[in-house]
Amino acid sequence: MLIKPDPATPEGEAILDLADLMDGIQECAGERPGSDTVDILSGWFSRFSFAVCEDVTPQVVGRAWVLRRQDRHSDEVSLFCDEASALASLARHARSCWDNVAGTDGIPYLPPDDDRTAVDLYYGPKEDRGVEDYTLYAGGISRYMHAARSLSLPDPQACAQANSAAVFHPQEGPDDEGLPCIEIAGILVFAYLDADREAVRVSVHLDTTDQRLVRADGTVPIQVEVEDDTVFSTLTAPPAPAEASRWKALVRRLTRRTVVHDAGKLRQVG
Repeated sequence: MLIKPDPATPEGEAILDLADLMDGIQECAGERPGSDTVDILSGWFSRFSFAVCEDVTPQVVGRAWVLRRQDRHSDEVSLFCDEASALASLARHARSCWDNVAGTDGIPYLPPDDDRTAVDLYYGPKEDRGVEDYTLYAGGISRYMHAARSLSLPDPQACAQANSAAVFHPQEGPDDEGLPCIEIAGILVFAYLDADREAVRVSVHLDTTDQRLVRADGTVPIQVEVEDDTVFSTLTAPPAPAEASRWKALVRRLTRRTVVHDAGKLRQVG
């Protein structure tokens, strides 16, 4: 697949400039002379910095299950989001080759439905495996992040950097006592299906919130929306404009005058 440079980025703009320069030489000379090409590339490379940035730190942003399966004809490595999916893939391979082991050493002629049982029967104990073998383990997925800016809600870039550093913590499996949640700036937001309440539940925990987001009164500014409706907010409502306040006061005075005037008329009629 061809890569299309993005002119909106400094790197993409530099690549497109280089292409224009090289095309210009080609049009003028009918070729790309080596000396001219070297001069152009020397100036072009000067626009870049290849120094390794030292203010980056590794951050684990997730987990993946790594499955390596080996036999006489292949050595494959696959990634899965959870252990159950990896076992299901391994079990499918075992069932497709079940005739190789069926009826030997007490192994049934038909593969079991349970994935773990099928894998254990097909491959057998680790020490007895021959050319067919597998390894399955969980590993962290890391990325390198630049040193964080001073976190401030009014700072769009600081917020964008914090958003890009958000980490998702999945539930490892059906037997895992944990729940899926997203962590951002120390705030934990759990979203899960609750069978007891028969509902989708969203739970926000603020005990570990980055202190730079905590207001002077000890609260954290939060707004929760469902579709287009705000269902919860701790944001301070802006004060009403002065003109609106005077207008409301004037309406109240006029209302009182009207009531008093009408009451006077009634007394006169009586």
